[in-house]
Amino acid sequence: MKWSLLELRKYQHEPLQFETTLDLKEELLSREECLMDISPIDVKGMLTVNKEDYLLHYVMVYNMTLPSSRSLVPVLVEQEITVDEVFMTQEMWEKNSIDEADESILLIEGQTISLDESVADNILLEIPLKVLSAEEQAATVFPSGNEWELISEEEYKEQQRQKEKTKDNSAFSQLADFFEDEES
Repeated sequence: MKWSLLELRKYQHEPLQFETTLDLKEELLSREECLMDISPIDVKGMLTVNKEDYLLHYVMVYNMTLPSSRSLVPVLVEQEITVDEVFMTQEMWEKNSIDEADESILLIEGQTISLDESVADNILLEIPLKVLSAEEQAATVFPSGNEWELISEEEYKEQQRQKEKTKDNSAFSQLADFFEDEES
């Protein structure tokens, strides 16, 4: 779904309301290799046209299948994301003398605003790093293998404390300060 800037001029007094379902599966699968599957995306929102900018606000709801970050088992992840984006033409940008470091404003290339591009980009930005199946979330025992094991952060800290205790209690730890006395 795209809107031309000329078409959007007639919405200067009231926002353009939209509700649609987008099928971006092919594009998203080609852009992100860890994405295994994605449902059609339900998008509902509005586009507000101002003299200084174009405000795009929408909520998207979809399901995607990602590999578990622990076992690579496919996991269905339900997402509902709210997106707010500010678009400007080059003329609006120069007129308002916006700092170029302001990354929250998107510059319009050409004469259209594309909802498909915005949705696809925001889905890719919102892919979670930690994905666990229901069994993995409920498990209290972590996986392990030949000469390796996965441990929690608390277990790691406890192991470090134990190493410090055994290091200080060894027979040779008393000799650590022996040579320091002779040097001074």
